[in-house]
Amino acid sequence: MSSAVVHSLWTQAAEVEPMSKLPTPHIEYAQLAPVLIVVGAAVLGILVEAFVPRRARYHTQVFLAVVALAASFAAVVALAAGGYGTTKAHIAAMGAIAVDGPALFLQGTILLSSVVALFTFAERRLDPSTHGNRVDSFVAEAAAVPGSDHEKAAVKAGFTTTEVFPIMMFAVAGLLVFPAANDLLTLFIALEVFSLPLYLLCALARRKRLMSQEAAVKYFLLGAFASAFLLFGIALLYGYAGSVSYARIADVVDGSVTGIDPALADTMGNDALLLIGGAMLLMGLLFKVGAVPFHMWTPDVYQGAPTPVTGFMAAATKVAAFGALLRLLYVVLPGLTWDWRPVMWGVAIVTMLGGAIVAITQTDIKRLLAYSSIAHAGFILAGVIATNPEGISSVLFYLLAYSFVTIGAFAVVTLVRDPGGEATHLSKWAGLGRRSPLVAAVFAVFLLAFAGIPLTSGFAGKFAVFKAAAEGGAGALVVVGVISSAIAAFFYIRVIVLMFFSEPKPEGPTVAVPSPLTMTTIGVGVAVTLVLGVAPQYFLDLASQAGVFVR
Repeated sequence: MSSAVVHSLWTQAAEVEPMSKLPTPHIEYAQLAPVLIVVGAAVLGILVEAFVPRRARYHTQVFLAVVALAASFAAVVALAAGGYGTTKAHIAAMGAIAVDGPALFLQGTILLSSVVALFTFAERRLDPSTHGNRVDSFVAEAAAVPGSDHEKAAVKAGFTTTEVFPIMMFAVAGLLVFPAANDLLTLFIALEVFSLPLYLLCALARRKRLMSQEAAVKYFLLGAFASAFLLFGIALLYGYAGSVSYARIADVVDGSVTGIDPALADTMGNDALLLIGGAMLLMGLLFKVGAVPFHMWTPDVYQGAPTPVTGFMAAATKVAAFGALLRLLYVVLPGLTWDWRPVMWGVAIVTMLGGAIVAITQTDIKRLLAYSSIAHAGFILAGVIATNPEGISSVLFYLLAYSFVTIGAFAVVTLVRDPGGEATHLSKWAGLGRRSPLVAAVFAVFLLAFAGIPLTSGFAGKFAVFKAAAEGGAGALVVVGVISSAIAAFFYIRVIVLMFFSEPKPEGPTVAVPSPLTMTTIGVGVAVTLVLGVAPQYFLDLASQAGVFVR
């Protein structure tokens, strides 16, 4: 009897609460294709590791990764051609992802730079063959203790870590979502999806393994710390606005919101939550960008990680992080411009000057490029602070130009070698221009682009960013930027002088002859640097067309 009563209660309750309350998610698969293709390739890559024989894995993985990145880029171009960057820009995937101009432009930049970086990952001609097997920049067996018999056996057997390709694809997938995320949870998940693979990749250097593992641990600990700040900021903003959606938070900031949830009425609109939460979010993103004072990981990680990974990280992570930063400031917090602009002014000034001045003291080429990348983060922040449409488009253009110069420069670093692997100490580069004029000339082109010399992409990018900042009323910032550029030019030109006007040392390094893969990377880098420097207008127009966020 009692069970019948319970049963009737249960059926009545079921009638009152119809199951239709759970909405079916509406996902626009075609507009998410760029991300889905890369994720699919990453999953396939893991299956390749499990089922394909060891001999065939390397070629299978490289082929799969290149095809996936090309297909993903084709999908981005198709979406842009279909008007999703301009007239049809909208919010997809139940409000989680924005499909708009900046998202598509940055995704295209990330994919192109990832293809070019992938070629340096796949390079196998730089190290001398060991036991008749060609080797790449990555460790023979990651689980083996450095210097142990286990590791020697793995090297002797000719093992290679082909897992780096699917790991890289997961990182690319996270990087694609990061600048397009339209709610704070998607932003956080994308951050973790690209950060965790990067922590792993940093630890996998074939030479100098202990230094590589140290770099990975530093990056992981500081990265986890920054992620915690970001997550705490998300929690506070949720308490403030009662939602993690960008549009809803922006409405609450503007005061144009209706229909407040009574459970949240007490905390909603509490400015302390907004300011502290916004500041914590900014800290998490500025860490990824490598801005002072959140830059401490950059030189150590860039120096210790395998150089192909450093190039990939320096380019693609910066692009994605600046995309997310722009969307946060221009879509979520435009109502707080008066609060965040002075803070960002300070960060930009310290970053430009700090990166440029500390770089002068560096004796290691990878650390020098790391401090250079910190200074460049400051220059890009000048465009972010402009708070006008030119600010967005100039940042997009700068990121496109910067990513190719960076990957090209790190690809050149992989070529200069001594018996211990890469010769990264600056003294080893003396007289390189007499030993190998072509390599030195190519590196000089990249250094001149970093310095912002006219007829290189660096000049066009810096000019666009400073012009936008000046029009946005940040003239003083431009003055600081020009001074920092002058300081930075000193150490770039010092390296050029060292290469061409110093006597080569008899025990100096050799320049390895790379396969067509690295040649392609360096060639594309030089071509993009010169094209964007000599004829930037088409790409500036493209960036300005793509410079409108969907709200």
